[in-house]
Amino acid sequence: MKKSYTLISPCFFGMEKMLAREIKDLGFEIIKTEDGRITYKTGEDGIAKANMWLRCAERVHLKVAEFEAKTFDELFENTKRINWSRYIPYGAQFPVSKASSIKSKLYSTTDIQAIVKKAIVDSLKKSYMETGMLKEDKEKYPIYVFLHKDKVTISIDTTGDALHKRGYREKANKAPIRETLAAGIMSLVPWKPGRILVDPMCGSGTMLIEAAMMGINMAPGLNREFISEKWRTLDKKIWWDTRKDAFDKIDNDVEFKIYGYDIDEEALEIAKENAEIAGVDEYIEFKLGNAIDFTSDEEYGFIVTNPQYGERLEDKESVQSLYKHLGYTFRKLKNWSYYLITSYEDFEKEFGQEADKRRKLYNGMLKTNLYQYIGPRPPKK
Repeated sequence: MKKSYTLISPCFFGMEKMLAREIKDLGFEIIKTEDGRITYKTGEDGIAKANMWLRCAERVHLKVAEFEAKTFDELFENTKRINWSRYIPYGAQFPVSKASSIKSKLYSTTDIQAIVKKAIVDSLKKSYMETGMLKEDKEKYPIYVFLHKDKVTISIDTTGDALHKRGYREKANKAPIRETLAAGIMSLVPWKPGRILVDPMCGSGTMLIEAAMMGINMAPGLNREFISEKWRTLDKKIWWDTRKDAFDKIDNDVEFKIYGYDIDEEALEIAKENAEIAGVDEYIEFKLGNAIDFTSDEEYGFIVTNPQYGERLEDKESVQSLYKHLGYTFRKLKNWSYYLITSYEDFEKEFGQEADKRRKLYNGMLKTNLYQYIGPRPPKK
């Protein structure tokens, strides 16, 4: 009988639809969609595939159990009742890395972590007939505990460093957009290789690098490792096959060029370096240039950008002035579509045009809006 797994992938608020589409595209069955997390069923290769291919998820957790607990005794007994030896082999490390509690009677996360750890230790000692200290000197199985309205979900992190750490952004400018959010935004833009795409305030290049990776069908997890690759409980061949398959799926025949501009020479150098590490430098042209001076002879195109918000980098007046000038500049590009993400509440007023669509997205804990100005489609050739 084939093994099946229930996985949970957390994501930024507002990214659920984009993540759900990715999960379905991988052929997995969605069980539940909640704010900031999706639960789904996969086969034995699902852990490797999800880590390798999900662009919008923050992590991939292996779900172990779900139960109700209103007291610490209930938390302890229910956790201890789980057959932990199915998941954690002898000698493995199992830190309770994170606990979070929302609208639950048990709210002290440090106590939750300590109690879950003790319960797992007791369960494993019984399974492994260990009377002394339980050895923890081999590979790691980080435990996550999530409480919502007294319902406890316990899972094991299969990812390690969060999925937004693709391995290409060794350096970044002052306020970079997270890779998972950039990928989510790009999945909303109907850009295809062969059409013009510009980020006139590209910073360290994240938006364009994510777009180029999508353009050549490069798996976002290809240039990094995952904590579960070291697990004795997962067949190494699955990882090897998943990685080989991802390499084979890269479309090296596709030809396109996308463009990044910035007024900061240092940021452009970082962007070039990042694109090179990601393996997509041949698809992106980075140039020195001011966004408010941007012009193009092309009749149709896409602008996708993450301008300064005025949160940390700029004062309010300079942000207002920037948005006004961007409005003048972009409206001259008659048939272009432009997508801007900002946390500035009066963006449309300053920009001088109401967006066709707005989507609320979170950049970490920061509430932002993606303002979408959708131009006409070019005529079919």
